[in-house]
Amino acid sequence: MPDAHLPDAPINPSRLKAMMEQVSTFGGKPNGAMTRLTLSKTDGQARDWLGSWFKEHRFEQQIDPIGNQFGKLSLAGDNAPTVMVGSHLDSQPNGGRFDGALGVVSACEAVLAVAERMEVEGRLAACNFQVVNWTNEEGARFQPSLLGSSVFAGAIELDWALDRADGDGMTVRQSLAEIGYAGTAVVERPDALIELHIEGDDKLFAASERFGIFTRFWGATKYRLAFLGEQAHTGPTPMAQRKDALLAAAYLMADLRQLANDHGLDLHTSVGRLEVHPNSPNTVPAEAVLFIELRSGSPDVLAQAEEKMKVRIEVAAQRAGVGYEVRSIDRRRAGGFAPGLIALAERVAARRGETARHLDTIGGHDAVAMSAVCPSIVMAVRSKDGVIHHPTEYTSPEDHAASTQILADMLYALARDGLKSIASEANA
Repeated sequence: MPDAHLPDAPINPSRLKAMMEQVSTFGGKPNGAMTRLTLSKTDGQARDWLGSWFKEHRFEQQIDPIGNQFGKLSLAGDNAPTVMVGSHLDSQPNGGRFDGALGVVSACEAVLAVAERMEVEGRLAACNFQVVNWTNEEGARFQPSLLGSSVFAGAIELDWALDRADGDGMTVRQSLAEIGYAGTAVVERPDALIELHIEGDDKLFAASERFGIFTRFWGATKYRLAFLGEQAHTGPTPMAQRKDALLAAAYLMADLRQLANDHGLDLHTSVGRLEVHPNSPNTVPAEAVLFIELRSGSPDVLAQAEEKMKVRIEVAAQRAGVGYEVRSIDRRRAGGFAPGLIALAERVAARRGETARHLDTIGGHDAVAMSAVCPSIVMAVRSKDGVIHHPTEYTSPEDHAASTQILADMLYALARDGLKSIASEANA
């Protein structure tokens, strides 16, 4: 049962629902599909909407050079610690409405609820709060994913990130300027980061639980690999003389699936994107570019899988009689989130009468990048049937409100007790 004596910051569920409906109009379709690729026109519209919300509620907006969008509410005054909270507004093509955007909307409502509570109490908070909308979390248009948070955390150089180009040759730098989000603000790193996100799996839904805590994040190794063959006519060119780059890709894709089978539940492999040139029905492909992912919670498994993949790349190229080149490699470490924030989330959820199942996040989140520079956490709200990156992705308003209330209670605890409460929770 909920603890009747829990000091909290009550959210406004109607206000939360209205915000979610408003942001869903930018790139959304009647069937629930969402296409809001980062730094696109629709992404710019969503950012403008968020900026207007910041202005209306007296949040100070800042845009940094990679386009990360921040809204700060000073409740503690200068030189006080800052707790950052938020997620991202960009989506996958033909994705869902809730992935990312739910976390930004929840952050706005939770911080506003805390501010309203502190105003009623007539006292300063122990920390300030900053809502964030990260640039290019999804990695659908520009690679790598987690681009904005990785630059902010110092893991990626700014100029290198700005020079990343999409499939049409448009760079991040050009796209930021086009939608008016090429910022210049120098934003300091926060003292803690909290992110709320849909689960993206069915564990909570299957257990009839609506709130969970990601305690561990999987690592990822991502290759952009090109098999290089020779263009030819598919009619007269003898089969034995063909140097088919796509054939090599097919061999490797099948091998990668078997590689995952060999490691059981500890390894996920995929080729989520394939670019074929010249991509004509009657032309032997001269080039096939694969976007390969290896994911595991174990650094050892990830390293072993990469070595095995390298062998299979050689074999696939030899079988098809083609060459190959590795065009880029991106690595994301495996690890765990901040124990103090995990303990705080558990305590607050319990007082709300909610379970707080411990989960692994296999997909990447901006809090993963930020965990290298400050205490960070990702918390999960259930998604119907565990669906993510699909138009049927759905989190009910009731579940959204319940998880946002837990988020607001956490922020209120930090506003009341300060960040020392995180350290005490971790050491308890």
